[in-house]
Amino acid sequence: MSLTVVTCNAQYRGLLACGATSLSVVFDLPTRMGRDSDAPMASGHVGRTGVAVDSVDDMRVLFSGIPLDRISTSMAAGASAAVLVLLYQLVAEEQGVAADRLRGQAARRSRIFPPGPSARLDAELRAYCRSEIPEWFTGPQPAAAPARHGHGSTDPAVEARQAERIAKLRAWRCQERVAEALLRMRRAAAGSDNVVYPMKDALSAGATVGEVCDVLRDTWGTHPPAAADHAGGADPAGATAWRPPDPRSRRGQPFR
Repeated sequence: MSLTVVTCNAQYRGLLACGATSLSVVFDLPTRMGRDSDAPMASGHVGRTGVAVDSVDDMRVLFSGIPLDRISTSMAAGASAAVLVLLYQLVAEEQGVAADRLRGQAARRSRIFPPGPSARLDAELRAYCRSEIPEWFTGPQPAAAPARHGHGSTDPAVEARQAERIAKLRAWRCQERVAEALLRMRRAAAGSDNVVYPMKDALSAGATVGEVCDVLRDTWGTHPPAAADHAGGADPAGATAWRPPDPRSRRGQPFR
């Protein structure tokens, strides 16, 4: 069964009604790998191993009616951890929740950028959280909620609905504002400024997860996804086509 932000929100509300004080969020493979639901590589995987989140609009629905200042949220976020933490913060701001009241963690056990830029993004996210979201856990996360893996199929209706949501988002947002925010993010990524701050501005303007990650891919290059994110057959078309020339280079551990 494919997951949607609406069905997941209903599940979260039910858990809170039963006294839960923490929630675990598992995102689908395209989201974890920084791809929008309407991207060709996402076809067949939207909502399959978790919930699809393409923008602040999706995150808003996912946590609608959830008191973010009274719960702790654990995210299986993959390579998109920085983007998803920022979307979570933006939704909290809309709810009137101060960032220093947010508690949780975002497991980032894979990478889509080369090792150097990946380490940089990780360090800059840690620095950002220490300054802006001090209660957010940014240390080692060996016990973080694992991503779901399976051999089920995506509901075509869910995939079509997500594509429609993205189309509507792009229709009503101010494209000039989005383009300017993404340009500032690109300049930060190419320079030495903390890229997380302009990334938040871009997401607030309505940029999608895929658009933000594509800017970083264009600037930093790409890296084959870690096995943790495409186990169990959940591998987007072409995601593992790359093979290192030296077999010894395949022995590295997933980036955390």
